[in-house]
Amino acid sequence: MRRRILELLAGGELSSGEVSEVVRREFGITQPAVSQHLKVLREHGFASVRAVGTRRMYAVDPAPLREVDEWIGRFRRFWTPHLDALATEIARGKKERRGETT
Repeated sequence: MRRRILELLAGGELSSGEVSEVVRREFGITQPAVSQHLKVLREHGFASVRAVGTRRMYAVDPAPLREVDEWIGRFRRFWTPHLDALATEIARGKKERRGETT
């Protein structure tokens, strides 16, 4: 669920109400539960919040995500060749369906 909230915020700044509406609809949880998830994301640095009148506007804080990306980067060598091979096979299949030869 928190990943979904980050996906929503990656599209741009949203109010807590906007986030709650989508997450409640998709996961069937209450607005206070969504608020708790937003709080956890904020407290752990993945989201930032600013007040606009009585509204709270949330946005992704990219710094911790960059750290995660750097950490995962150490492991990319394990799956990148497999994904490259898959892309080659998909392209080959598309050519065969069109009747092209290599």
